[in-house]
Amino acid sequence: MRRESIHRLVVRAPNWIGDAVMCEPALRGLRSLFPQAEVTLLAKAAVAELFTGYPGVDRIVVYNDRDVHAGLAGKWTLAGTLRRHQFDLAVLFQNAFEAAFLTWLAGITRRYGYATDGRVFFLTDPVAVPDRVTLIHQVGYYWNLLKPLGLAGEPSAPALVISAGEERAMESTLASAGIGPADVVIGVNPGSTYGSAKRWLPERFAEAARRLIDRVRKDEGKEAAVMILGAKGEESLGKAIATLVEAKSVVLSGATTIRELMAATKRCRLLLTNDTGPMHIAAAFGVPVVAVFGPTDWRTTSPYGQEQSIVREPVDCAPCFLRECPIDHRCMTRVSSDRVYEAAVQQLESSSGLSRSSGLFSLSGLSGAGGQGANEMNKRNQINKMNQTNETNQTNQTNVLSGFTIFLDRDGTLNPDPGYIPSSDRFELFPGVAQALSRLKQAGARLIVVTNQSGVARGLFSAGDLDGIHAKLRYLLGEAGVSLDAIYVCPHHPDDGCNCRKPDRGLIDRAVGEQRIDLTRSYLIGDHARDIELAKRVGSRSILVTTGAVLPEQVEGLKASGPVPDRVASSLAEAVDWLLSDARSRINHAGHRR
Repeated sequence: MRRESIHRLVVRAPNWIGDAVMCEPALRGLRSLFPQAEVTLLAKAAVAELFTGYPGVDRIVVYNDRDVHAGLAGKWTLAGTLRRHQFDLAVLFQNAFEAAFLTWLAGITRRYGYATDGRVFFLTDPVAVPDRVTLIHQVGYYWNLLKPLGLAGEPSAPALVISAGEERAMESTLASAGIGPADVVIGVNPGSTYGSAKRWLPERFAEAARRLIDRVRKDEGKEAAVMILGAKGEESLGKAIATLVEAKSVVLSGATTIRELMAATKRCRLLLTNDTGPMHIAAAFGVPVVAVFGPTDWRTTSPYGQEQSIVREPVDCAPCFLRECPIDHRCMTRVSSDRVYEAAVQQLESSSGLSRSSGLFSLSGLSGAGGQGANEMNKRNQINKMNQTNETNQTNQTNVLSGFTIFLDRDGTLNPDPGYIPSSDRFELFPGVAQALSRLKQAGARLIVVTNQSGVARGLFSAGDLDGIHAKLRYLLGEAGVSLDAIYVCPHHPDDGCNCRKPDRGLIDRAVGEQRIDLTRSYLIGDHARDIELAKRVGSRSILVTTGAVLPEQVEGLKASGPVPDRVASSLAEAVDWLLSDARSRINHAGHRR
């Protein structure tokens, strides 16, 4: 394959969170092999969210196989979406027959992947499956797929990225539970969506966590707390452990998005866990892990780079890979809380050798992979660092919007409004929007999107489609170094009588309750009369942009018949110019009054 001939490529990501994390070094390696190509990630919603803002990909297409992409008709729809991008190459990290079939159906010229699941006919470049007798870690399995393309060396540890805004939002969540930024946080992840066979006993999780809390307080003289993570349906499990710990705790089971789970996991000093996706997320952020393994194979799915973190009982029937244990669950019941506690103490004592991810895209371990491509990525990384440093300096110098919140309408304000946007591939920002929002961020503002999306209730697109659109929104903004602090959506039909559809104030009230917002220090920017009406109802300053529903020639009529905005702007950039000037005037006026 002539790599320089590949201009657009699509990557089919694994479906499970843990697998997707273990695939990240290979995704980074692929970027180094094709430094000039536009890379699109095709992934299910949760994995798409995992890679939101990830600098190794240029675009994310969400595969919603339970709704718009369900059935043969849905597959044809997805194939059509892929066909429009005119990809030169598809790289299939997902091993299923369907992955190859979809890319064949989309007419992608080159289709590259392991020759698994009877799909050789649909692959133009099949790669022989590794000998199953020779065990290899999943990180190496994904990495080795690319070696025929020229990838050399060994993979580095997985690395993930979250924004400073996402970290601040998590600190705010913890603060509401009485956990301060200086508190040591011990994470506990006691569940498993795979099945009960992978779950260690909850009372032993609680015992190990309680002893670690006592040790931190005694040896380090610091306050400590327990953060309990988990999926929907595991809330009662989390609450039970919190009760048993008898210490300051917060239960986030079933209450986080994937991005919030990432921020929560990164905040931990150490994570006690079963063999699950959050285990791999923690390792990718350099958080010390203690993982209890039972029915799964610790040799292939342990947290990469932290193999010493495994606690297991060597019983004859393990690994069995069963979801439910048909006998006495001996692989888990024979693991004592003492063993987990002792492993955790060792991890804490050696954690000085573990570097936490800075949130920047790291290229460590790629010096031998891709040659010029790796150099190109190193240049990009240096530019990212320089940009981040410049933004930080500028924020410190012009922190005029510190403590201010900017509410943003979506359609017609941030992006063109065709009526309804049913999928992420139809979503694009107005030119200059990311740069304008970057200025607000640099000035210290929080950015919150509030949007009516009745298309969900009308059946025009699903909640999953909307999540994919917002993942793309965050990704496009992330390319300019901008992170949104929150997105609040009203999915209801106008006739439903809800209190969250703008101009009703439900979305703003929810944001105030969750984000601790001072509405006297807020602005609302929108393109519709209802946005201006909402601003008046909640006491925000308002800016009407004439990029959407209200055209410039309609402004005078709007002022005569409806709420009057504090400012009318022809673009978001112009709106930001006025907003910064107005905020400075308000601050100066308040200072003179004092």
